[in-house]
Amino acid sequence: MEGMGNKVPENKRSIRCRMALLLLAVGSTLFLLGNLIYGSISVSMQDVICILMGQEAGTAYQRIVMDIRFPRAIAAFLLGGALALSGYLLQTFFHNPIAGPFVLGISSGSKLAVSLVMVFLLGKSVSVSSSALIAAAFAGALSSMGLVLLMSRQVRSMSSLVVGGVMIGYICTAVTDFVVTFAEDADIINLHNWSRGSFSGISWEDAAIMAAVVAVTVCVVFLLSKPISAYQLGENYAGNMGVNVRKLRVSLILLSSLLSACVVAYAGPISFVGIAVPQLVKILLGTSKPMWMIPCCFLGGSMFCLICDLIARTVFAPTELSISTVTAVFGAPVVLWVLVRQKSERQL
Repeated sequence: MEGMGNKVPENKRSIRCRMALLLLAVGSTLFLLGNLIYGSISVSMQDVICILMGQEAGTAYQRIVMDIRFPRAIAAFLLGGALALSGYLLQTFFHNPIAGPFVLGISSGSKLAVSLVMVFLLGKSVSVSSSALIAAAFAGALSSMGLVLLMSRQVRSMSSLVVGGVMIGYICTAVTDFVVTFAEDADIINLHNWSRGSFSGISWEDAAIMAAVVAVTVCVVFLLSKPISAYQLGENYAGNMGVNVRKLRVSLILLSSLLSACVVAYAGPISFVGIAVPQLVKILLGTSKPMWMIPCCFLGGSMFCLICDLIARTVFAPTELSISTVTAVFGAPVVLWVLVRQKSERQL
């Protein structure tokens, strides 16, 4: 009887997680479709379906949907999921709910590296591939993460570490602004638009590369579900369970940096998604098990960014807001709520 009593809550939790996963999958699909329909020029659902089935070839609507909106929606789906998953990995690594690529200065490090490539190579008429931008962003992310890790050895307080991460972000931003002063006018315009965060200008070639990078990385993260689950219970426990803690920590750093770098390389720095989405998903699931958190974080980040990009494109159309502006409006209150909740739990 005792075993049955423990099994029932577990079954209920599993059903809740499955329903949440289905809800996020359906929601992401619907909002992806909504991004194809709505904009400064609305396209009916019937026309969108016909275009996707190849029945409206050569029309103006076909060019709008297939050449502009669809690759952009795919980018929002993939990069939003990548950013949320990157935040989840960093929160797991530091055992803190407010850790994220934007807060810890990792996105700023990627931004600096990409800016250097764009200014000094494009300014000399040297073509730069998407893979090179991802590599540069990855190097910048690892450099920033390295500084954060060095600080973590000296600073035990997570609040101080976060402040240090913010300072690293400011330093990287200041250096980026200094670099921009040497850029040509055309490069300055491109850098300005990119640095504000946007999914616009994504081509099908870009979408294919980011899909390959994100898909492989997400699969690797999912394969680490069991070691991550043990790591969440403490490093000593994970070690006793046979997990190579050192290798796992290195893997978490590399995977989170690669996901964040892919986002920055294509869409620029995007704020608060990596912090807010994992917290919302955890509440939705009622559990922090990686087996459920990893796919749900990805789909949650996808849906969140699809919604924010739709708002950015349509609310003041034809004027377009930066994606970071919209994500901050919805993400910042979640972060404040997490901080207040943490303080209340400590007082109890």
